[in-house]
Order: sequence, then C-alpha cells, then structure tokens
Amino acid sequence: MREQKDRYEIFLKVYETGSFSKAAEALNYTQSGISQMMAGLEEELGVQLFARINRGVALTDNGQRLLPYIRELANQKDRLRQAAFTINNSIEGVLRIGSFSSVTALWMPEVVAYFQEHYPKVRVEILDGNYDEIRAWIRHGQVDCGFLSGIVADGLDFYPLWEDPLYAVLPENHPLAEKSRISLEELFQYPLIIETPGCDNDIQHLLKKSQLQPKIIYSFRDDPLIMAFVRRGLGVTIFQELVLESTGRTGIVSRPLEPVSSRKIGLAFSKTTNSVVSRVLLRYLQQQIGQIQSKVLRGMETLPDPQ
Repeated sequence: MREQKDRYEIFLKVYETGSFSKAAEALNYTQSGISQMMAGLEEELGVQLFARINRGVALTDNGQRLLPYIRELANQKDRLRQAAFTINNSIEGVLRIGSFSSVTALWMPEVVAYFQEHYPKVRVEILDGNYDEIRAWIRHGQVDCGFLSGIVADGLDFYPLWEDPLYAVLPENHPLAEKSRISLEELFQYPLIIETPGCDNDIQHLLKKSQLQPKIIYSFRDDPLIMAFVRRGLGVTIFQELVLESTGRTGIVSRPLEPVSSRKIGLAFSKTTNSVVSRVLLRYLQQQIGQIQSKVLRGMETLPDPQ
C-alpha cells in the first residue's frame, strides 16, 4: 500500500523532479492524479505555481515565493508524525540524510543495513551532494541531518566523528614518489588538479593557511575524474583517505602531507529541528564509526551491534 501524501508534499516532489510524470513515478501516483492535485492546490492558494517548460515544469515567481512556506508546512507534518511515533515508543518514519560521495560509498551501506535490521519501519533516504548543497539542505529542512567537514558547519549543531587524513596523490613513477612524506611546497612545483568550488573546502582551507599559490590546471566536481587525470600523468592532487578508498589506489601513489593535515568529518543538524530517528543515527555512528572505518580499510565482513 502506498503512503498517502498531502498536496504540499506532492508539490515539493514536483519541484524536486521538475516533472509531473517523474513525481508520479516516485510517489506511485498517476500523472493525471498529480496534475489534478496541483491544480487543486493552485485553486486553493489563488496563484499559478508551475509553468510548463520543455520536458517538464518549473516554479513560477509566485511558486518560488511560496516554496519556503510550503516546505515548512511539510516539515511540520513530518515532525508531528515523529512526535506521535515517539509517544508510542516506536522508531519509524523517514530519515533523510545529506551525504557526500565517499561517505555515501563507504559508510552509508552499513548505516542502511543497520536500520533495516534494527528499525525496519524507518526508510532511509540519501541525498548525495557537495558541502555547500548539504549545508543548505540542513538549513532549509530538506534533510534531517548531513555529513560535513567541520570547517563548513558554522551555524549548525556539529558532532565530530572521524579525522580523515589528507594525502598528496601522484601518478606512478612520479619524482616525489620516493619520498615518505610530501610538503605542499614540493607538491605545488607540479600542476595541480582539484575539486570545484563547494567540493574543495578542505583543500581551499589548506591553501589559505599555507599562503602558497599552486598552478591549478583543472577542477572537477567528481573525484573519479580527478583520479583519472592524475593516473594519466597530467597533474597531482590532494585527496582525503576516504576518497582514496572510494576511488581506488591503482595507478597512483599517495603520501601523507608534511606537516600532517586532515579534515574532521561529523554529522550536522539544524539548531532548530532534529528528529528522534536522526538521533538514533548519531548514537549509532558515535558508537560504531571506528569499526565501520576498520571494515572499510580491512574488508571485514561483520560488525557487532551497539549496546
């Protein structure tokens, strides 16, 4: 049986997908049903919310103005449901988590498996994005919580979980590969490939502290693209340990930075709202993150349940 959605939740899904048909598919409704409900909402509010564009729809100016109010109404409904679940001593509902690619690949499978086993009435939704996107999702209530680096968690409740070391990453047979550690001065003698703005906050923070001016030749949003260019010998980069594990170390050499640098990964919440289910997630991670990471690094097959 499909979960019944109100018109505000459906409005947000149409806005998110940019299409009546895609929203209908995601919510297990008919396209005509979605269209009728949005027409009814427009009639109720007395404004046109959506305008048709090529292959979809987009918010009108009035729709954009009403978006934050509709989002807040939907969030209030979620909080009401969660409060009722709490009263009944039942952990259930939707847990929406903002995550970046390396955490999504390496940690989230364990998180989803844990909730499926221990809280089967919880549906885990994962929104994969960069730091800027995740921070905005948390502030706007689009997710219950999100993984961030500590340097971009200002204005949020931030719970540190893991120190993730930064490495110099080089193509095989690079002149610096003989060194056990590499300084930024040494690394920046070679063309640098980094992540695009919003994804590279850790690297930009490191560059700002060093006051060095590397020659940046390419920037990409996706880590595998950067790794492909480094493997081909087109430049060097700086990656976090989690990124190295998620993209693979074949065809490259990685060395710790000198002095040692790292990013602090944690779970961030809005200062005004958080759900009971998201607190279950935080408690699980605080108890188990070391063993989750050990499993990632050593290929372990099982984890003990937290007490």
